[in-house]
Amino acid sequence: MKFVDEVTIQVRAGSGGNGCMSFRREKYVPFGGPDGGDGGDGGSVFLVADEGVNTLVDFRYQRRYEAANGESGSGGNCTGKSGDDLLIRVPVGTVVTDHDSGEQLGEILEHGARLKVAQGGFHGLGNTRYKSSTNRAPRRTSPGTPGEMRTLHLELKLLADVGLLGMPNAGKSTLIRAISAARPKVADYPFTTLIPNLGVVRIENDRSFVVADVPGLIEGAAEGAGLGIRFLKHLSRTQLLLHLVDMMPSDPDADPVTDVQSIEQELAKFSDALAQRERWLVLTKADLMPEADRRAWAEDIVQRLGWHGPWFVISAELGYGTRELCYRIMAFIEAHRTPAPPPVIETQDIHDDDES
Repeated sequence: MKFVDEVTIQVRAGSGGNGCMSFRREKYVPFGGPDGGDGGDGGSVFLVADEGVNTLVDFRYQRRYEAANGESGSGGNCTGKSGDDLLIRVPVGTVVTDHDSGEQLGEILEHGARLKVAQGGFHGLGNTRYKSSTNRAPRRTSPGTPGEMRTLHLELKLLADVGLLGMPNAGKSTLIRAISAARPKVADYPFTTLIPNLGVVRIENDRSFVVADVPGLIEGAAEGAGLGIRFLKHLSRTQLLLHLVDMMPSDPDADPVTDVQSIEQELAKFSDALAQRERWLVLTKADLMPEADRRAWAEDIVQRLGWHGPWFVISAELGYGTRELCYRIMAFIEAHRTPAPPPVIETQDIHDDDES
């Protein structure tokens, strides 16, 4: 399925129904009077987050959405039926912006959350509303107001705790396959990852985190080279970045230190905030060198890089080092999660009737 993470749509809320001008005309009722009812309100337009929707691709085929209009009032003081609200399903993590003004209307971050993006029109008033002691037979009504129209820019930013960074073929897809149930494509050529992938890593039944794999970056990505730069925005909500680098690249001219520094430069060009995010170094494909040489080789890369943060040596293919990495990630995320407020427990004073 094609991954679509940005789209522009038009929405129109329903217009309110008109008020009715009517007078009672009944046999044996000498004084009828006005009985025109109000119109119904127009339906509003809501965006609703749905975990079953993963991309914005459906909006490529339908760009206009309209809620139902309210019906006009009728005689007998009958109010017109209000128009039904229109609920549009979007992925969790969608950012909504008014296309014309550039105002951000909101972000939808939880399943089932709603965001009103177009207000339905208000109902018109029937002539009964204008009856008074001095005007017993009003011939005045009001029309319903039109529904709000908007052009919206929808942008999907994936919700993940951990983001994977690295050159193409650094082992990001292999890692996410090894530690989660996600199954991104893995092959021995660059850019096998063409769309972001999410995987849930379960440490225990009630302890888990979400990891995001985006297409690999190359030098010049900030100027449009490669694929990964347009997907870096999906890492903006992560708490931790794992910088994966092939510790034993197949290209004899390649240098892990140069690869890391190149990614750091592209990251800084894209976003200062993302460049300053907590980042751990993960040296991958340790299975390609003798076990006795792994530690010394890794320490040489870390020393030449001047790396002062946490670093790990893993082989996702063999599962070497991945368990320790996942537990360290889980501990970091739990330490930085905002604790939920304690539940409010209502208390009741207890009086002992036996006490004098």
